[in-house]
Amino acid sequence: MSSTLASFLRRLPKAELHLHLEGTIAPETLVELSRRHDAEPMTLTQAEALYQYTDFTGFLMAFKAVSERLRTAEDYELITYRMAEQLASHGVVHAEVYVAAGVIYFWGRSEFEPLFAGMERARVRAEQEFGISLYWIFDAVRHFGAEPAARVFRKAAEMKREHPSIVGIGIGGDERRGPAELFRDLYREAKDSGLHLTVHAGEAAGPESIWGALNIGAERLGHALTAVQDPELMHVLAQRQVPVEICMTSNLRTGCCARVVDHPVRKYFDSGLMVTLNSDDPAMFGSNLEEEFLLAHNEFGFTQEHLRELASNSIEASFLPAEQKVRWLHQIEQSV
Repeated sequence: MSSTLASFLRRLPKAELHLHLEGTIAPETLVELSRRHDAEPMTLTQAEALYQYTDFTGFLMAFKAVSERLRTAEDYELITYRMAEQLASHGVVHAEVYVAAGVIYFWGRSEFEPLFAGMERARVRAEQEFGISLYWIFDAVRHFGAEPAARVFRKAAEMKREHPSIVGIGIGGDERRGPAELFRDLYREAKDSGLHLTVHAGEAAGPESIWGALNIGAERLGHALTAVQDPELMHVLAQRQVPVEICMTSNLRTGCCARVVDHPVRKYFDSGLMVTLNSDDPAMFGSNLEEEFLLAHNEFGFTQEHLRELASNSIEASFLPAEQKVRWLHQIEQSV
């Protein structure tokens, strides 16, 4: 990367809209967590081995291994602060972060509020030290079914009254075993509670999964990799300007996209879709948002002006208040 492009990307204000807190845990931090909780702490070599997988199922298993070592408020405070530190170092000014609340409940940790208190302490500290803002999206595991998801969404609505940093809900996990239609009523309820609606869709399933997400009211789509297979869907996404949270390196590492040249990101952009770039699980995929922008430049010919537009899209597609969006968009214009 040329020093000119590196400088441009570093000073370009960007928002990260598809980022899983648990997926930001570096192997070194996982070892630290293991020392806190495991009778036989894992070595760095063992931790690094967890991050080696060849398909989406392998990634889910790695995510599970990481999540089960998050047990206390101090654990969540540690990983949140380190996440914010890394984001700020790559020019990220705002992030909307998925928290695997559904996984936390799955592990039998019935008291979510104390864990969230650790996250909030780190969020406030990071805002003061790095100038970065963080919002939270409570994520349910779609293949667990509607009832566990209801617990997650209702907890988000309940806690939002005291914590305005909680802005939305989502469904992750295996979309092949948890179609969006199962959550239609819950999404309507969440919207009525003032929560924003996101859906992982079209990552490991076809365009019908994306249609399902739109049908239950998704405001943003995570991945939407397979929309390219359906011309009508492409037209609808462009016409409605539904933001798509593109995660190129993630799609390659999970095997959902076989080769970088096959990724539809440039076709989406040229077709008028509202494309945003994201890192998804940066520690697990060996990437970060700055490198995603660099990948777009090197592999797909995105110019600096295109990258500026992608950064602007990330701010416009965020759930930030209008006045904050205007401030960041003005700074993006000045960075060119």
